[in-house]
Parts: sequence; structure tokens; C-alpha cells
Amino acid sequence: MEQSIVILLTLGGLFVVGLLADLIGRRSPLPRVTLLLVLGFIAGPSVLDLLPDFSEIWFPVITKMALAMVGFLLGEQMTLPAFRKRGKTVLYMAIGRIMAASAIVFLALSLLGFPPELALLLAGIAPASAPAAIVDVVHESGASGEFSQTLLGTVAIDDAWGLLVFSFLLAAAEALGGSGGHAAEILMIGAREVGGAVLLGIALGIPMAYLTGCLREGEPTQAEALGLVFLCAGLAVWWNVSYILAAMVLGATVANMASHHKRPFCAIEGIEWPFMILFFLLAGASLHLEELLGVGGLGVVYMVCRVTGLIAGGWIGGRISHADPTLSRWMGLAVMPQAGVALGMALIAAQRFPSLEKTVLPVVIGSTVVFELVGPVVTRRVLLHVGDANGTVEQTGEVNT
Repeated sequence: MEQSIVILLTLGGLFVVGLLADLIGRRSPLPRVTLLLVLGFIAGPSVLDLLPDFSEIWFPVITKMALAMVGFLLGEQMTLPAFRKRGKTVLYMAIGRIMAASAIVFLALSLLGFPPELALLLAGIAPASAPAAIVDVVHESGASGEFSQTLLGTVAIDDAWGLLVFSFLLAAAEALGGSGGHAAEILMIGAREVGGAVLLGIALGIPMAYLTGCLREGEPTQAEALGLVFLCAGLAVWWNVSYILAAMVLGATVANMASHHKRPFCAIEGIEWPFMILFFLLAGASLHLEELLGVGGLGVVYMVCRVTGLIAGGWIGGRISHADPTLSRWMGLAVMPQAGVALGMALIAAQRFPSLEKTVLPVVIGSTVVFELVGPVVTRRVLLHVGDANGTVEQTGEVNT
């Protein structure tokens, strides 16, 4: 069959499946993210193997496009008024979760007798979250209260803090393993990745903020938003800096500087969902059952300690910032999803420690499968429990009580 026909049939089928998942998700306890991942898994090589070979080539590109849009939309939460209102809570809760998850994973694995290098590597990976899944669950559930706004704010800065902590612990593992000459280099790479992403986002955000005030709403704004968001992601990948963080800083710069800052965010929101359908379905297709089965006892300990650390860190951060008890109690569970960022960290760790590759990768990949599938369900239940989202979300996006 001609390849163009296969591509059209594949795209059409994936979007129809996405529509089905959206309809079911709005009328069931399962969020559409989990449904898309499960349906992608069924369509993937582990079960029915329905997707053509070129879908594996699509996935990295679709991933970068989808996550760049997620990062840009998260940047809208980082305005000065929002920071004055909840900045202290967001900062302390994000730092609390990251530090607690890393510390508990490291201490538990060390006490159980695992090599200290392995404990440091998994401790550095543990705090990573999945912004795309969390943002979509918030959007799907129609949540808009103080809890969901704080959740989005903390997720927005998780990547920056997580990258710094991972770089530090990776350097510590290198030094402990007798490769101390690389420690300073690793810390510099981490600082460069974060700092470069911030500078890139600001450099593109300033002209974008000016354009947003000059262009009229509709197609011109949509072309501007897509063009600059994808340009930002492409330059970030080219320069080896975090494209999610760069897109987030781009969005934050526009949100703080543009006279009509809502326009580009509305434009991205209007076109984001088809990309997210492809992203989550292809992510599900990339999951393999043997990876889940290969987690073993170490993986179970890692997952339990990660969840414990997120809950404890959210509580500690909330207490220090004098946040509402509801935020302190439930924020850790709400950020349980974990995906691409953790896998990227695991690959870096495996490259630096080839002797630990067969331990680190199965644990992180297998636990990511669990957190990808279960995490969005937990996030949605938390939003329902705290009252930010009640009842079932209908197709119109309104929430029925």
C-alpha cells in the first residue's frame, strides 16, 4: 500500500481513538491520559502491533512538539501577580518534594545495602514528574481552584529544580566512583542546561511579547504562537538545553510583558489536543510488558520511597510556607505521574555508569510505566477530593456536580 495512504489511515485512526478516549474519560473515573496510554499499549508491538514502523520515527518529534506546548502553557502560571499570591507556597512545596523524594530514596537504598552510586542515581531521578499528564488532567477535569493553580505552579518549576538536583547527585556518584575529575563538568552541564534554557526563553519571549500586542486575534496570533514555540523547542534541542524549561520561560516572559498576553495561550490551547493525542498514544505504544515485569524488588522499593518522599515533601513544604492544610496533605500525591524527563535522566545515568545500566534502566522504565498509568488516575482523584473538580466533566468542559 502506498505510504501516503498508510499515513492518512494511521492519523485518522489515532485521532478517532483519541476522541473515543476523550468521551470515555469525561464519563468515567479514568482520565483520558491513562485511557490513551492503555489504548496505545494495546495497539503497540506488545499486544496487537497495529502501528506502522514510521510511528517510531514520529514519536521523538511529536514528543518535543507536545511538551513544548505544555511548557509554554505552564509559563502562563508564572506571572508576578500569581507569584505574589502563591509564590512562597509553590517554591517551598516544589523544593520540599524534590529534596524529600531524593533523600528517602537514597537513605532506603543505602540501608538495604545497594551500592551508593546506584542509590545516588535513583535518588536524582525520583523527583522528576510528568508535566503533560498533570496539565491534561487539570484541564480535562475543569479544575480551577487554589489547589489546581498551586499544582500547576509547582509542576512548572519542578523540571528546573529537578535537573539541578540530578546534576549534583550524578556528580556526587561520579566522585564516589573514582571519576571525580568529571564532577565539576557534570555540574557545569546541569547549570548550562538550566541557564541556557532560561536565556533562550527570555530572548525569544521579549520579541514575542511585542508581536502579541501588535497582531490581531485569530490566524496571525496562532501562526505567531506555534512558530515561536516550535522555534524555541528546536533551538533548545540544537543547543542541548531543556526545551520544556525554555518553552516555559518563553510563556512566562510573554505572560508578564505582553499587553494582550492571553491571545497566544488561547491559540496554543486551541490546537494542542491533537498533538497530545498522538503523544500519549505513541507513548503507550512504546511501553513494553517485559519492562514492567522486570522491575523486581528494587523497583518496588524505589516506587514506594518515591511516593513516600513526594507526600512527605509536600507536607513539609506546605507547613514551612504556612499553606492551607489541604495543599500540604494532598499535593505530593497529585504529582505522582512520571514520564519522559525521568527516562532522559536514566539514559544519562546509564551512559555515565555502564556497569549499572542493566539495573538503572529496567527500574526507571518499569516504574515509569506504573506511574504513567496510575499517576493520572491519582491526580484526578485528588482534584475531586479537594473540591477543585466535582462530578463528571461533560464534553463541553463544564463540571457537573
